[in-house]
Amino acid sequence: MREVAIVAFAQSDHVRSSDELSEVEMVMPVLHQVLEQTGLKTSDIGFTCSGSSDYLAGRAFSFTMTLDGVGAWPPISESHVEMDGAWAMYEAWVKLLTGEVDTALVYAYGKSSPGSVRDVLTRQLDPYYVAPLWPDAVALAALQAQALIDAGETDEPALAQVAARSRESASANSHAQVTGSVAQGDYLMQPLRTGDCPPVSDGAVAVILAAGDRARELCERPAWIRGMDHRIEAHSLGVRDLTDSPSTRLAAERAGAFERPVDTAELHAPYTSQEVVLRKALGLGDEVNVNPSGGALAANPIMAAGLLRIGEAAARIHRGDSDRALAHATSGPCLQQNLVAVLEGDAR
Repeated sequence: MREVAIVAFAQSDHVRSSDELSEVEMVMPVLHQVLEQTGLKTSDIGFTCSGSSDYLAGRAFSFTMTLDGVGAWPPISESHVEMDGAWAMYEAWVKLLTGEVDTALVYAYGKSSPGSVRDVLTRQLDPYYVAPLWPDAVALAALQAQALIDAGETDEPALAQVAARSRESASANSHAQVTGSVAQGDYLMQPLRTGDCPPVSDGAVAVILAAGDRARELCERPAWIRGMDHRIEAHSLGVRDLTDSPSTRLAAERAGAFERPVDTAELHAPYTSQEVVLRKALGLGDEVNVNPSGGALAANPIMAAGLLRIGEAAARIHRGDSDRALAHATSGPCLQQNLVAVLEGDAR
């Protein structure tokens, strides 16, 4: 299989609200930064793919506006997924594997502040039986958390420790929105308190992929994609075991995550209870550095947080802080859709 690597990663500062910026103004600096890291120009990119949601923007084909940030000239080969940017990266990775192009630009963004994210995300639910009840994302995550507690998998103090560790780790991340010692606060939906839930975030992220020798030319230590796979659970929550994530386990197996131990895991777990599920599904022990960036509990731009996890894992390999990392992205209620990527740096 053709070697493909992440050679550059850039992100915005994630904030509670970016009312003063349009999506284009939020994305453009990130695109410039990621290109500058490699010295590439837009004309050097073989394929461009983006991830976002028209539901957040409140208008159809909203992603076409952000193409102004990429540049109108020269003409580009472009695609878009109505998903987290991690799935846009999957599409770009497949494009490079075909040998059709040697480089790809992937970006994603989310402005969650203009509306009620909890209400918007109900549109992901089964439209006949569940969506008409309007259960929001926090309520569904609380059902999952309570199922874990009832099964003896965790308890509220353990969830509080996950939140504390994540936001303490985020203190070293200059782009994070919520850092340091944060009180758990009141219940948003029992058993989840404010500290167990992600902040409402606006932000953008971009990565550049390159194949083979081109990757080595562009980056001193590329983050090679050794495997990537994504799987989905049944749409109906009632037929799923919310305390487990077989789709994550299967995606990790197909991506080669279990062939050798990883030293880092960037998990897209917007709620503390979801980290418990993912750790079990992936077999991660205490020796693995989980979410050193702070994860989605520190910043959670919808449609960009999954690609952020992959980018943060790649950046640790670029810096030499990690040799073999696992990155995970999710979409949908209660970890419905899951993507796993395994990244490695060249031997030192």
